[in-house]
Amino acid sequence: MDDRVVDRLLGVPPFRAMDHAAFPDRLPLRSLLANDTRVLNFKQGDLIIREGEYGDSAYLMLHGAGRIALDALEEVADNAPQKKSGRLARAVARLWNAPLAREVRSRPRGERSARRLGVRGSGDHPTFFLQDIPRVISDCYTLPIQPGEVFGELGALTRSPRSASVFAESDSVVLEIRWQGLRDLMRYSPEMKRHVERAYRENSLRVHLRETPLLAHLSEEQLAEVANATQFVTHGAFDWHSELLAEKPGDLFARVEREPVVAEEGTLPEGLLLLRSGFGRVSQRRGDGHQTVLYIGKGAVFGACALAHGVRTGQTPTLPLSLRAVGYLDVLLIPTRVFQEVIAPALPAEELDALVKQYERQHCAAETGLPARTLDFLVDRRLVNGEQTMVIDLDRCTRCDDCVRACAATHDGNPRFVRQGPIHDHFQYANACMHCVDPVCMIGCPTGAIHRDLESGVVKINDPTCIGCSTCANSCPYHNIRMVEARTPAGAVLSDDAGLPIIKATKCDLCGDQPTGPACQHACPHDALTRVSVAAGAPLAEFLGADTPAAPSGGTA
Repeated sequence: MDDRVVDRLLGVPPFRAMDHAAFPDRLPLRSLLANDTRVLNFKQGDLIIREGEYGDSAYLMLHGAGRIALDALEEVADNAPQKKSGRLARAVARLWNAPLAREVRSRPRGERSARRLGVRGSGDHPTFFLQDIPRVISDCYTLPIQPGEVFGELGALTRSPRSASVFAESDSVVLEIRWQGLRDLMRYSPEMKRHVERAYRENSLRVHLRETPLLAHLSEEQLAEVANATQFVTHGAFDWHSELLAEKPGDLFARVEREPVVAEEGTLPEGLLLLRSGFGRVSQRRGDGHQTVLYIGKGAVFGACALAHGVRTGQTPTLPLSLRAVGYLDVLLIPTRVFQEVIAPALPAEELDALVKQYERQHCAAETGLPARTLDFLVDRRLVNGEQTMVIDLDRCTRCDDCVRACAATHDGNPRFVRQGPIHDHFQYANACMHCVDPVCMIGCPTGAIHRDLESGVVKINDPTCIGCSTCANSCPYHNIRMVEARTPAGAVLSDDAGLPIIKATKCDLCGDQPTGPACQHACPHDALTRVSVAAGAPLAEFLGADTPAAPSGGTA
């Protein structure tokens, strides 16, 4: 961004009111705007944000006007709902119509969508737009966005799917702020920090608190008091997947030491920590190193038993375990005073006693049932992110490749996974899509082709809207997405109007069209292969043959 544009940005709110002296010399406000923002122009009706997509940017309306559509635009705009056949019918049709060549596609046509969404532009960055704005405004519940308003910040900070679509009501100029820039603006500008936190408090915080079992006994008044005192804290790197791709195997102790410390063993707890997104390593000192006790994720609670012990005994407690951010961790901090005065008195006596007993055992976390070295392996390779990880018992596997052939038979003759991947003990974690808790592959997809099905949780690729840009494949730190050349029924490579090969992204879709589920798992004659949630913990421990049942990653410590 050139200096003239930066000068204009510094003259508009909220940047005009920011104190330049509050920003460090190494990161002045001018430099932040030049490197972490860009100006985008949208025509009337253009979609700025699409509901359900993942992104790592927030937006500021500079000129024009926008609207937040709180109803699903596709549902409103689709006049003729299409019938969807059952799984069995789709499976039979796929088998009957199986092509002889691999990855057969038809040449893209400019067919008009039944939905009132048009496409402007081509290449890696097409723009979707509404073709009937007055009808959308009349049929949808929408909220206006005026110049100077920031939107999309919650989805960017928590890496959660966008909760609503935003479109340009008139020709508009919008400033896109990358996550790194938004983070620094919140760090050095109290106004921006207050704006983002106020939006979260108003829209999402009470729901999050109410869904936390430890707070389920609070009244509405008590919940409001807790919400008003809650602080927002972020640790680690938001783009952890890039670091993982570049990271080389090294000393485990050194890697643990590099992880940001959220709460340290032996210190006084600042308060109750609620994990909002990301993953954390819970560890205990063992000699000169650290032993991983547990990994926890979204929905988990840390510090509860130490605080409960302090309430019951009147003593000043210290933390028996440490919590570190594995890549990225976003937490809500409820101060100790609020726990003592509001939360603890509302807890049933038996729940408080259980927390105190955990602290007295000096092991304030649920056992996973997995050996420490297995936990270290899973955490260090971020496999704890997996919801449907393919795990193969190599002692049972005979390398017959029935799993690969079954996958190919249900996916245009080309398997959607590779029977290779990291190995620990005699178990292989194969290169198949894990349908992650934090699906970083979705970030940056220009068409929204890669998305999560809200009903099943499966991460899917909509083949007709995939433009083959490879953004998802390059973002996946597990190498589980592959780009393939589309072909004609005769097997020739399909080319576009410019004569270039048409490329498509492919990955495991958990055989959503099959009534029996994943074909790979059901084809294995030796039960050597399973799809399991590493994030949940217990199913993996059972398959690995652990002696005790594992605790889920979302628990209380």
